[in-house]
Amino acid sequence: MFSKATAKFVRQVDPEGSLIHVSRINDSDKLVPMALVVKRKRFWFWQRTKYQPTDFSLNDLLLGDKVLEADVSHTKFATYKSTYGDKLMSTLEAEAGSVGFMLEGRGTSKLLACFDQLRKEELDVKKLLQDSSNRLVDMQHVLVQQLEKRAVVLAVVKERIITTSAGTVTHIKKEKCAFNGKVGLMDALGSVKVCVKDSNGIEADSNVMLEIPSDTVIAYSILELDIKKDGHYEICLQPGKIGGFEADMVRPWSSHDSLNVVDGRCLGENTPEEVLQQNGAELEDLSPLAELPQSTRLVLFRKLQDILRDRAMLSHLQCELEELCFGERPDRIELEELSHGQSELLWAVRDIVGSTAAPLNAAHLLVSALEELPDESLGLMVDGQPEFFEAFSAMMMLMEKNLPIPIQSLPAPLQKEQAFQHAERLLSSIGVTLRKGGDVLCLETGERTEVDLFVLSLSTHGLALIGSG
Repeated sequence: MFSKATAKFVRQVDPEGSLIHVSRINDSDKLVPMALVVKRKRFWFWQRTKYQPTDFSLNDLLLGDKVLEADVSHTKFATYKSTYGDKLMSTLEAEAGSVGFMLEGRGTSKLLACFDQLRKEELDVKKLLQDSSNRLVDMQHVLVQQLEKRAVVLAVVKERIITTSAGTVTHIKKEKCAFNGKVGLMDALGSVKVCVKDSNGIEADSNVMLEIPSDTVIAYSILELDIKKDGHYEICLQPGKIGGFEADMVRPWSSHDSLNVVDGRCLGENTPEEVLQQNGAELEDLSPLAELPQSTRLVLFRKLQDILRDRAMLSHLQCELEELCFGERPDRIELEELSHGQSELLWAVRDIVGSTAAPLNAAHLLVSALEELPDESLGLMVDGQPEFFEAFSAMMMLMEKNLPIPIQSLPAPLQKEQAFQHAERLLSSIGVTLRKGGDVLCLETGERTEVDLFVLSLSTHGLALIGSG
């Protein structure tokens, strides 16, 4: 809830900028000027970078007795109040002879964030450069020794946005489910003698408010460190300058690849199409999921849908699978914060996938793709049926070259208006328009949505494979 509010704040006030949203209130005390943050590179090129605050500052990392004093300026930033909401609706109807039912679900969700007056604190970088001149990094420091140097960059906190008074984040959710059924008893001639109708409804409301204390950090920016083997280092001041450890200087990307694009994806100078051809995964990489037993696949499908309801759980599952595949250790503190039920669900998914390399890697690819999707996309997938994902995936393969296709060539489930509208909403959630023109369909994408479309295709194809009968 807090993470959603801070992420939306950053997207509103600093789109495509340098600010990073704070995902946990518990990290606020660690994010002081000159504090060290671990920036983790991701396995797939399209994954957003992860940041992990540490308990150390630049002072702790440098050799010598001289203590660096952080010279910080304080300015008013903004007064921030916002309300975000969405409406969800789904209907399922079925009828066979004299037996029929209709299941209708409606829901609304609102996220209210009130941070009031915010303050910006910014480090004097020029003074830091002067004071730290000729200092060396202690390469034997416990933090340096424990880092996976090929996969991380160390950075210092340059600025932070903090609350000046108590604020609140409120999540209001209303759900309504209605069930209508009828049963008719027919005689031998086929006429109805008795008809029984039943109608039931379930309503559920939840209202959760989180009070945010004053002096809570909600966003921050960093400067990366370029650290040599002998301890010499530079603070990366230019956008094209990449930090890291010298042992990791041979990289598959150029210095123009923007690891400094906060919470974004690295495309470099190539077009999205070229990047997709040269890097990342293919739909075929998910094929081992289809080789799992049918009963296993269906259980995995339902449990994954349950996890999609909670982004934090999805992120933890991605970390767990990454650890199994590549030995990357997830943040154990975050994992311990899960409830018993959440932990059981994650372990169930791990057990279902097993330890065999092929399905494990395929599951990691699928979950990594799902984690990159916006909340709106995940919400539209939660109650999707396997038949819909199969049809949607087939449609995306037909439209792979972004060329118009005849409407009549759509898979049968998408010929129905309700399923077609659901497909439209799913594409719209990543900024893609599914447009009808006469008897043909075409996709309209923006410059940055090609990668998002690829990630959505991976996600829906994977769900189609595990949901298929």
